Amino acid sequence: MTERNASALQSVQIPATSTHKYSIIWLHGLGADGHDFEGIVPELNLIDSSSIRFIFPHAPMQAITVNHGMEMRGWYDILSIDELQRDVDEAGIARSSQLIHQLIQKEIERGIPAKNILLVGFSQGGVLALHAGLRCPEALAGIIALSAYLPTLEHLSTERASANNNTPILMAHGIIDSVVAVEMGKAAYDGLKALGYPITWHDYVMEHSLCVEEIEHIALFINAVFK
Repeated sequence: MTERNASALQSVQIPATSTHKYSIIWLHGLGADGHDFEGIVPELNLIDSSSIRFIFPHAPMQAITVNHGMEMRGWYDILSIDELQRDVDEAGIARSSQLIHQLIQKEIERGIPAKNILLVGFSQGGVLALHAGLRCPEALAGIIALSAYLPTLEHLSTERASANNNTPILMAHGIIDSVVAVEMGKAAYDGLKALGYPITWHDYVMEHSLCVEEIEHIALFINAVFK
């Protein structure tokens, strides 16, 4: 099911099949769309799966600089391929972060407390999950960032929301990722850990994708925070 909601983002929805108690907002990577992770839901085998509503939003269409200005779905522009993250579309990240906050608020208006809302993201989506989640004014259940990094880490010490100081975070990455180098993900993990966040790291022998072991770790994390 696809829904146009108040945030102006269209999204793929998988509704809860029993009483709706939890919500998971799952953000795709560059050039994909909300359907990208729709098929992962049954693979998770979550304890409270029937009580969980899944929201897979489609990122806005925009020109991507490193792809010769080609338009595709993206949460922000990629200005250069730079592992030092010196050239970052911070304005684009901030705009998309506001859209994610609106999605969170929409779930709260449905009667789901923020503590029962989880953010998940892959690649660019993982950047947004971390950026938006740690700046959310209400405490979330958790944040999962897969094959991601955090180019706005240096601003977090002043922009962080105290409500999410103790929000559990899971980061996972492939050690042979040729799109987002594992060193970029690990740098984000180290920086967040230094800021005192309760964060867990897993890595796997894989490229820019997901693997069975990672899906198991994601499910364990979700089962632990939805309680």
